[in-house]
Amino acid sequence: MRHWARLRLIAAVLAAIAISTARAPAQGMPSPFVQEVLVKSILLTLNDAVAADNFTVMHAKISKPFREQFPPDKLRAVFKDLIDKRAVFDAVVAKPIVPDGDAKIDENGVLRLKGRFETTPKQVKYQLGFIASDGQWKLSGITIDIE
Repeated sequence: MRHWARLRLIAAVLAAIAISTARAPAQGMPSPFVQEVLVKSILLTLNDAVAADNFTVMHAKISKPFREQFPPDKLRAVFKDLIDKRAVFDAVVAKPIVPDGDAKIDENGVLRLKGRFETTPKQVKYQLGFIASDGQWKLSGITIDIE
């Protein structure tokens, strides 16, 4: 029964991700709901990339400047530690984000989101940057810690 509840939750998140494809204005803070969708969708994409040891889908979802700087093999090298540890952090989907401070758009137009998930046995902490790229908010920087 819990399995079906989890699948329904994942389906709800995927529907929310589809909603998040709205155009990202050059300025203007996305709503808290959109911020949560951005965080969860990129972390789930990273989780899948780590689990499959394949970063091509993640590469396709990041901003153009980030894609140019980090081809899939370089993304794999960056996250090698997570691959080696067989890190699984898909539980973030079921947890609310706990922001560490307010979201902000810096002087370069980068949306900065920082926070964590109260997951057990380890917490998932993140620092993410998003830029308007191809008309959407797309990842431009990521730091993740699983402690």
